[in-house]
Amino acid sequence: MAAIAPNTLLMYERSTRNISVAVKPAFLDDQSDPDEQRYLWSYTVTIENKGVETVQLLSRYWQITDGHGQTKEVRGPGVVGAQPVIAPGQKFQYTSGCPLPTASGCMSGKYQMRSSSGEAFEAEIPAFLLESPHEQRQIH
Repeated sequence: MAAIAPNTLLMYERSTRNISVAVKPAFLDDQSDPDEQRYLWSYTVTIENKGVETVQLLSRYWQITDGHGQTKEVRGPGVVGAQPVIAPGQKFQYTSGCPLPTASGCMSGKYQMRSSSGEAFEAEIPAFLLESPHEQRQIH
């Protein structure tokens, strides 16, 4: 039986104002190099509009924390080069990546959204763990 890397089966989800954001992280062992302190994860985000009004994702904000507690903030327009318009009942999905110098970390954030009526709001991205089989854990 093949070993399953930590958290490859976990999905994190959070809803804000009928916008559901689900994140599924996965450790990329074949693209990581522990000897060089380079660890890489992919994460797939699914944004679902469960409301009655069309929305557009305008920008993103991420807070990325490595295993040493060092935090980096990332801001920018859209996601993966797009500012998707999501109609009621529709989903938008994309995959991106995150490198860290440590074998574990976490991410959280928010999307700046605008409804078709012009109202701006933030959709929360759930905090999620970036874990790898290279993490040395101790039980106290």
